[in-house]
Amino acid sequence: MKSIKFYADLINTGLKGLYFSNNPKTLYDPIKYILDLEGKRIRPVLTLMSCNSFGLDPKEAINAGLSLECFHNFTLMHDDIMDSALTRRGKQTVHIKWDTNRAILSGDAMLIYSYKLLESYDFKTYFNLNKLLNKTALEVCEGQQYDIDFETKSNIDFNQYLEMIRLKTAVLVGAALQMGAIVANASDKDQERIYNFGINLGLAFQLQDDLLDVFGDYDLVGKKIGGDILENKKTVLFHMTKSNATKTQTEELEKLFGTKKISSELKISKVTSLFRETKADVRTSKLVEDYTNSAIKYIDDLSIEESQKEEFRVFSRELMNRKL
Repeated sequence: MKSIKFYADLINTGLKGLYFSNNPKTLYDPIKYILDLEGKRIRPVLTLMSCNSFGLDPKEAINAGLSLECFHNFTLMHDDIMDSALTRRGKQTVHIKWDTNRAILSGDAMLIYSYKLLESYDFKTYFNLNKLLNKTALEVCEGQQYDIDFETKSNIDFNQYLEMIRLKTAVLVGAALQMGAIVANASDKDQERIYNFGINLGLAFQLQDDLLDVFGDYDLVGKKIGGDILENKKTVLFHMTKSNATKTQTEELEKLFGTKKISSELKISKVTSLFRETKADVRTSKLVEDYTNSAIKYIDDLSIEESQKEEFRVFSRELMNRKL
């Protein structure tokens, strides 16, 4: 059983070997900058793991994994602009370090580059990878738009929130795993199973991110704690609080999310207290566990060796227990 570090090292080596023109530097330097930041590389690691699990050398899936990593970082570059984020992974965001126009254009270039990386495969593999990336890219855009829309809507329910994070986050995890299966020429049934594993794992991952945004450690998370609260994002914690709150607590929560006449620190403090009082943090942790267990059930049905199934189980549990 290969370690996560083994796959991550392959991806990091591959990223260092990517060729970007030096002209104009103003276009390519931001791309090199964001790719050099220490990310978790979860998506491309899963692509290599998936390929390996179906019996093919994981190195054959490196370009597919790098394509997903470039696509993911393109979305981060643009998301940071929309969120007015100051830091990413503990460093300045691209639009702050340079400017918004450069972040937009460099992000566009990185998106195009993610598609170019798939050109190394034979026609059938390329066609299927490209088709999946197209589908996923549109879904991610839909999820991002829902996320923006939900900030100004007061009647969003939990199921709508789950659909938003499925589109914005989980489909990219599912695509990463299916890409590895496509490269390894896995059966359609196994591709479907490993994709659904990714969807459930992606949901667990985002719910855990919601928790860490409020209850994490800045030095580990690398971004401002309570950022979702300040942006009035109605994350799982918001919905768990509303479903378990008294009338007074509900009114206070809605007031806090609807006012600008309060300091950032006080708003974060008061909302966090409501999350704790209603046990939203505990209930969210249970949801993370439930989605992780649902993901693992899809692994049990895959037509792969037991040792490979265990590799995915270990990865899933470690991801569920992460603190950053």
